[in-house]
Amino acid sequence: MLIVRQIDELRRAAADLPGLAFVPTMGNLHDGHIALMRLARGRARHVAASIFVNRLQFAPGEDFESYPRSFEADCAKLRAASVDLLFAPDETVLYPEPQAFIIEPPAIAGELEGRFRPRFFHGVATVVLKLFNCVQPRIAVFGKKDYQQLHLVRAMVRQLNLPVGVLAGETVREADGLAMSSRNSYLSAAHRVEAPRLQRVLQQVKNGMDCKDAVRELAAAGWQPDYVEVRRRSDLAPPQDGDRELVVLAAARLGGTRLIDNLEF
Repeated sequence: MLIVRQIDELRRAAADLPGLAFVPTMGNLHDGHIALMRLARGRARHVAASIFVNRLQFAPGEDFESYPRSFEADCAKLRAASVDLLFAPDETVLYPEPQAFIIEPPAIAGELEGRFRPRFFHGVATVVLKLFNCVQPRIAVFGKKDYQQLHLVRAMVRQLNLPVGVLAGETVREADGLAMSSRNSYLSAAHRVEAPRLQRVLQQVKNGMDCKDAVRELAAAGWQPDYVEVRRRSDLAPPQDGDRELVVLAAARLGGTRLIDNLEF
């Protein structure tokens, strides 16, 4: 695996890897990330990944400085997954000057996650567009765990006519149902035992539980719920009578750790 840190050397390397599939990450990789690498490998001869903790999507007081970083272990996992190219830029490479041009996402970016993390998706969309311009992949792979992010990336690619196909990888879970996440390492032992409740509550909503009752169940178990909401898969709008392609999305804090999850039905 070739590791590059500068945009010019990235472009030279990518030019020798036609039909490139790309998986952007913030590092601290787990089996969910590796599943995305395997999905990319199944669709392309060559796979590139990136590791970059994007300050632009962290609000003041969030965990940018403490976000778990494990570069050497990540490289070993990527090599084992047969990734060809890793782009691991320093912050000054992607942001050599203050980023004055910011992608303005559509109104849905202010709902769900955006209601609790203002301008989060401005930062996500901006860095994804920059990475696409740097890597110039044919395919990009994103996980369904970050469901709203996947929706917005697809919309950006479509509306800006980017020559990138976006593939969605299914959420990878621990044996007890907890969605794999780099932030799971923040959980205490007791909270780790409690954490699968979030997925169980989503299953209950799928089976007919009202979202308000789901919020109450989480709160009664010591969580601080931000939202549990059912939306249409196609546009993340509230469902109308007759809509059948749905997703329930949730976010809640357990101790000091904020977890998100979703379930299509």
